[in-house]
Amino acid sequence: MPIIYHITQADAWERARRAGAYSADSLASEGFIHFSTREQVLWVAGRFYGGQTGLVLLAVEAGRLVAELRYEESEPGQRFPHLYGPLNLDAVVAARPFTPAPDGSFSLPESL
Repeated sequence: MPIIYHITQADAWERARRAGAYSADSLASEGFIHFSTREQVLWVAGRFYGGQTGLVLLAVEAGRLVAELRYEESEPGQRFPHLYGPLNLDAVVAARPFTPAPDGSFSLPESL
């Protein structure tokens, strides 16, 4: 099964773990939670999270998702995974601190 990725604040992830499900703000505002493929995640991190701290990178096994997953064009020529419902926690196979380098750039954690 493919692994997809989601970047979130560590405190939001901790709240989700206590609640038993994760819902990003985008689920209420846009109707879905944004995800990335492995090839897209560093571009997304640089574009939307540059220099931010306190982040976690979630690795999610797509085949375990309960809500509907669709790959949709968000950027010209780029299809991103979007989850149309809350993220069930049993689909999360890893959660790693996602800290930028001193220059604000990101790299994938070695354990992923």
